[in-house]
Amino acid sequence: MPNRKNTTLDIEQRLLIDAIYYKYHFDFRGYAQASLKRRLQAALIHFGCKTISQLQDRVLHERETFPALLEYLTVQVSEMFRDPSYFRALREQVVPLLRTYPSLKIWVAGCSAGEEVYSLAILLREEGLLERSLIYATDINPAALKKGEAGVYDIARMPASTENHAQSGARSSLSEHYSAAYGRVVFDKSLRKHMVFSDHSLATDSVFSEVQLVSCRNVLIYFDRELQDRALGLFKEALCRKGFLGLGAKESLLFSSHAASFDDFVLKDCIYQKKAVL
Repeated sequence: MPNRKNTTLDIEQRLLIDAIYYKYHFDFRGYAQASLKRRLQAALIHFGCKTISQLQDRVLHERETFPALLEYLTVQVSEMFRDPSYFRALREQVVPLLRTYPSLKIWVAGCSAGEEVYSLAILLREEGLLERSLIYATDINPAALKKGEAGVYDIARMPASTENHAQSGARSSLSEHYSAAYGRVVFDKSLRKHMVFSDHSLATDSVFSEVQLVSCRNVLIYFDRELQDRALGLFKEALCRKGFLGLGAKESLLFSSHAASFDDFVLKDCIYQKKAVL
């Protein structure tokens, strides 16, 4: 006999996700349900709700509830130069090929609060490419996008970020790119002028530009197989001929319907190159 409690929880969760989609047009229906369940359990504690149905009632009738819930439904865990070997591989093996383009467009999908965006901008500056680059930074969380646009982070995170930066093959000190005061760091406006932060959903939106590099790391792991394929299809469509795709350390093209469209480029760091002829 099925566990009646779990069945009820599953039904409540599906109804909440549907309610969010129809009222707010945020589509979490293709997200991994086990991961959503864990985040919703934390949200129940925060909102003081005993059941997901109680939370759904508040989401539908209290305007301020959904933006707060969105902080739980979207994963906002990142750091500067996270997984330094990925950035070193970009620097040493991808950048030499990016130099051949007269201008560069890069898409950071699921950018969270912008740490990876600033990391890429600093790397491009160090390699002499920033002035001809534009980085599109997209996410579904408006609060995260606002943080990214501000470029303000907790100074306590900088020692780890500085170490990551050094391990990425840095050509400068990370502190050269920000100013510090009152327990916060503010990254240079000269970096921000090469960034466009914008709302974009991999579940519902379309491609908006041709780019030479897509970096979408530690996002697909929260999607089910169908939504992963949709996102990878968007990346394939956005990438120019022989453009590059970077994924997270636990992500792969291996079981995707789009795998045949890419060649392994730096497999250990999950960097792929779109084939010249598809």
